Amino acid sequence: MREPLTFNPGRERSPGSIELTRSALIAVTIALIPQGVWSVLIVTNLRVAPEVPWAVLTMAILLAAGAQYLRGAWGPPRSAAARRRSLRATVVSPMMFAWAWLAGGLSMIALGGAWIVLASLTRMPGSVLPDLSKYPKLTASLFVAMGALISPLCEQAGIWGYWQEHLERRVSGIAAIVLTALFFAFGPHPPAGAPFVPKLLFFFLTGLTFSAMAYFTQSILPAIPVHALGLFAFFVGVWPHDPERRLVLIVGADAWFWIHAAQVVIFAALACWPFSRLAALRK
Repeated sequence: MREPLTFNPGRERSPGSIELTRSALIAVTIALIPQGVWSVLIVTNLRVAPEVPWAVLTMAILLAAGAQYLRGAWGPPRSAAARRRSLRATVVSPMMFAWAWLAGGLSMIALGGAWIVLASLTRMPGSVLPDLSKYPKLTASLFVAMGALISPLCEQAGIWGYWQEHLERRVSGIAAIVLTALFFAFGPHPPAGAPFVPKLLFFFLTGLTFSAMAYFTQSILPAIPVHALGLFAFFVGVWPHDPERRLVLIVGADAWFWIHAAQVVIFAALACWPFSRLAALRK
């Protein structure tokens, strides 16, 4: 029987609430701290020796060491099993991988349409990749590749590994999916300066996608490539065009607005099918 999540004002905090807070702090640390370290490394590398991309190798070593610790390969033996269970970096069957990738891919297409609809209702600032044209091509390519990997790896491990696994042992599956999506939605996300409510709604829907994938597969591995490719697609193909989009409330809706609205509905509906297959496989 699952332990309920309770909050009793006026009472001493229960062991469950203390553990929940601790799990949240661990999740935030795993998800955000490595990204901060990468930002420091890349700035230092570009200032000191841009022709030698040593920051990529340094970050790769740090990520590998961190992953080995989280999966219980080293560190205190008494917590190794708990760390491995919470990370959920478990290999699933090829069938489950295929259905998870299909569900995630269709969801990303629907989310792309959702963002464009939101950007047509309220002005978005746009977001582009940093200009690396003045640096060596090898350095720039490796930096972009590492940057595209760090966020999915760390966020999947911290939020859909440690945080959601903790919730699933205490609340129902639906509650764990929704709470994890909310937890993710309130985090720092690009593009900087976007209106709070549309941005919160979009990343809540994004969080629901990854939360459902993690719940049905009981693993973070299927979502990592979907997360990385989706993030790259938004940085390159969606967010840079936001400032030039027609605002529906000012000039009215054109054909492209309705096409993207239909994109949301159609691909969200299509994604329900592979998610239902994942649910059946999980049973």
